Amino acid sequence: MEAIIREKLQGIKFGDVQVYNHVAVIPIVGANGSGPKYLTLKEALANNLLIITEIDEGGHVPELKVNNKAAMPVFLLDGEELAGAKQNRVLNTTILLKEKAETIIPVSCTEQGRWSYSSARFSDSGHVMSARLRSVKNASVHESLKSNRAYRSNQGAVWDGIVCMARLHDVNTETGAMKDVLDARQKDLDQYLENLPRVPNQTGFVVLVNGQIAGMDIISSPEAFAQLHPKLIRSYVMDALTEKPVKGEHDYRQVADAFLARILECEEQQFASVGYGNDYRYEGKKIVGSALVHENAVIHMAFFQVTEAEKAGNMSSASRRRAYRTRQ
Repeated sequence: MEAIIREKLQGIKFGDVQVYNHVAVIPIVGANGSGPKYLTLKEALANNLLIITEIDEGGHVPELKVNNKAAMPVFLLDGEELAGAKQNRVLNTTILLKEKAETIIPVSCTEQGRWSYSSARFSDSGHVMSARLRSVKNASVHESLKSNRAYRSNQGAVWDGIVCMARLHDVNTETGAMKDVLDARQKDLDQYLENLPRVPNQTGFVVLVNGQIAGMDIISSPEAFAQLHPKLIRSYVMDALTEKPVKGEHDYRQVADAFLARILECEEQQFASVGYGNDYRYEGKKIVGSALVHENAVIHMAFFQVTEAEKAGNMSSASRRRAYRTRQ
């Protein structure tokens, strides 16, 4: 494993465990290292420093064009959703956009039933794709990188995952839009957000559902994490809302420590990033993950615990379909 990433993982400092219903969050506090300054998607769009459009008038599903007018890089998070233009999309990987530059970025469609303009530019939808679906996309992007060095997802698996998610949450969406499903559960998601607050100097967290690891996200900048914390909490809780709470005592820290130990054993591959830095991909026993490194700093890392079906890029596996049927 790349030395700086190993050092980052081994230097993680946990805060006090937060528990609400069957979801536990272990904050990660303090940054063991420094990194470059950057704006988040939300900040750049709010200040009219970022223009995101289809690549041309006709559009192309797996790619968008981004013009960064800021005098500093802009951080785009893997799974962050963009709404508008011909159909909503999500980022296929974390990107640190170069300042004063135009970049073609890899995306996946999250609105299967629309291919017509609703706006000329994309806006921030306010959502990050659910953690489980992020893990499936992560695995399929890694396979694409291994085979042809492209940040392409399995678009069919993404669409299947959104359909499955809509069924699990009993939400009807006219255009198959992921945003519609997330918006429909906003009140429930915000209730968890209120009870799982960000703590001072927080840069990430490990999330557990019913005592089992869901995943982990770490961002280099506490200020950027503060902007993204609500989106990320909702991303993990969206999956938790479909899980039946299980009673029992859990040693959350012990489970988290064991997860970190398994991450350190993952196989690693390095690829050139779309923007600044290098993109690292990880695969282990029931684990997938990625990390972006630039200027000797880990800008973002995310690891997910996955089933074999999800690792193979299958969101709506037989087990998930059975889970849906038992809720009817």
